[in-house]
Amino acid sequence: MNIDAKKLGFAELNNEIRDTDEDCLISNCCGQRFIAAGMSDKKISVSGIPGNALGAYLNGAVIDVEDNAQDAVGDTMNAGKIIVHGGIGDAPGYAMRGGEIFVKGNAGYRAGIHMKAYREKKPILVIGGRTGSFLGEYQAGGIIIVLGLNDDGKKIVGNFPCTGMHGGKIFLRSKCEGIKFPSQVSAKPATDEDKEEIKKYVEEFCGYFGYDSEGLLKDDFTVVTPDSKNPYKQMYVAN
Repeated sequence: MNIDAKKLGFAELNNEIRDTDEDCLISNCCGQRFIAAGMSDKKISVSGIPGNALGAYLNGAVIDVEDNAQDAVGDTMNAGKIIVHGGIGDAPGYAMRGGEIFVKGNAGYRAGIHMKAYREKKPILVIGGRTGSFLGEYQAGGIIIVLGLNDDGKKIVGNFPCTGMHGGKIFLRSKCEGIKFPSQVSAKPATDEDKEEIKKYVEEFCGYFGYDSEGLLKDDFTVVTPDSKNPYKQMYVAN
């Protein structure tokens, strides 16, 4: 089903998506919020730039965006897939507990904040470019992969990465020289075994966006994990 979003508000647009059993191709999207929130069993292709909270609470649908997206992509996502062929704003994958997000370009601040695994679910966030500050803030589960494919000389991640991280893993395609990590996490060179864990996600990313996965996986990665089951132990007084 083709939907022209040019004159539709966000509520009208989402009603049209929900009222059809067909896959949807949205054209002329311009900032409408909450597209496909909570949806399952449908593919939604977006031409234009969707607004905040694209795919919030997504529960199995697939969203493919041909350009950029704004803040809070995949907020509290449970299952499904979001593919963005441009960059995204702040807080992608906020509190997501399942599903996968693939982004060709950069991400803003607080990518993967409060991500968590839930039972058999393991959320995956793959960023092709670099991320802003506070990457993986309070991360409790899942995997974040940042590939740093920009050729602009800037660091792969901004300031204060992994603040409050207490679960999950972060993989950075970089030696991370000059990047300061907090004391409650461990940042070390990724082994071949570590890379095997992310191989299928890197391959899927490269399939969407036309990169060479074999070449990328030969590069140096840093893997970041929590250094303690209770990273906040030093903040409390023993009783």
